[in-house]
Amino acid sequence: MDSLEKNQTWTLVKLPKHQMVVGCKWIFKKKEGIPGVEGPRYKARFVAKGFTQVEGIDYNEIFSPVVKHCSIRILMAIVNQFNLELEQMDVKTAFLHGDLEETIYMVQLEGFVEDKSKVCLLKKSLYGLKQIPRQWYRRFDEFLFMTGFVRSGYDSCVYMLKRGEKVIIYLLLYVDDILMASSSKDEIVKLKEKLNGEFEMKDLGPAKRVLDIDILRNRDKGELFLSQLSYLKKVVELLECQTLKP
Repeated sequence: MDSLEKNQTWTLVKLPKHQMVVGCKWIFKKKEGIPGVEGPRYKARFVAKGFTQVEGIDYNEIFSPVVKHCSIRILMAIVNQFNLELEQMDVKTAFLHGDLEETIYMVQLEGFVEDKSKVCLLKKSLYGLKQIPRQWYRRFDEFLFMTGFVRSGYDSCVYMLKRGEKVIIYLLLYVDDILMASSSKDEIVKLKEKLNGEFEMKDLGPAKRVLDIDILRNRDKGELFLSQLSYLKKVVELLECQTLKP
């Protein structure tokens, strides 16, 4: 709620006649942490019921790119070959940063009703809306261009900060997960400061896991491995549970 209010996500207004209203609900879940960085935590998230939106009225384009898995593997190879610094950041409440282009009215959320005669006129993106991944990507993409980054012609979520012909920083984006690699620790620190100034960020330090893939690195030996052991364990446990069912 603090994030929503801080971001001025909506204003309370009287519902105009013949206007549709989008529903909303709470979602509770336990989010797995990153070993050695943060532990598991419980989250309560307020989301709009995007399935009640009407195409052409409440949304139009919804496609949003994410970094390709092959791009992640290529970056890992470059990081290991040139012994680059590899850091990771996470954008807190990333989807709340996008700007809405459509006019959307939503009922007030359960437990926080201020005036029963009014509804929420959304000013910013909100989790659950169909267009929010696209709006968040556009917002982040615009910020990186203003910062001096250029986008790869092969992957829309791979960005590079160049000085002349030399790449100073690589940045990969998968929704709200950010990987950044550079030969200069100072350049990464500068980038983190800029990101923190624009968005609410979480600094995860040296990258250890991305997309449930563990990054195992030994810089002294020049080794870097990608492991999905934890994911495979989940699959085996799931299959065991299904097998034991009567």
